[in-house]
Amino acid sequence: MSDEFGEDYEAGDINTVDTVDYDDEADDEAVAYEDGDINTVSGSSPAPAAAAVSDGGAGGEMPTTVLEYLARSLADEPEAVVVRRDDRRGSIVLKLHVAPRDMGRIIGRRGRTAQAIRTLVGAAGARGGVQATVDIVDD
Repeated sequence: MSDEFGEDYEAGDINTVDTVDYDDEADDEAVAYEDGDINTVSGSSPAPAAAAVSDGGAGGEMPTTVLEYLARSLADEPEAVVVRRDDRRGSIVLKLHVAPRDMGRIIGRRGRTAQAIRTLVGAAGARGGVQATVDIVDD
């Protein structure tokens, strides 16, 4: 489906649309969304799924939860995993503490596991509307 600017949207796209006069039939056709679209219409309340994502508290909690889950799943001593959160202007820094013997497992060869963790946590933060970074702390 093309919009007035020639951009194509597919199911699952995230779109922001200005408030539309729904009494005009031409406008109704311009706002024909497909199942699976996540949309925000300016001037109206967001859909329930979008409300959960855009909530400030939930946005910051998702990356923390993802990091804790990943670290506990990888560690031999999951009870030693501690995540400390530091809020900064529009972003959060998560400091991951693990048992010394789990450090190599969390970092991985050439840092590949650590990079994968950072990518997943960053994506979880983006979904919640915050920038999330991970620091792996050596105690």
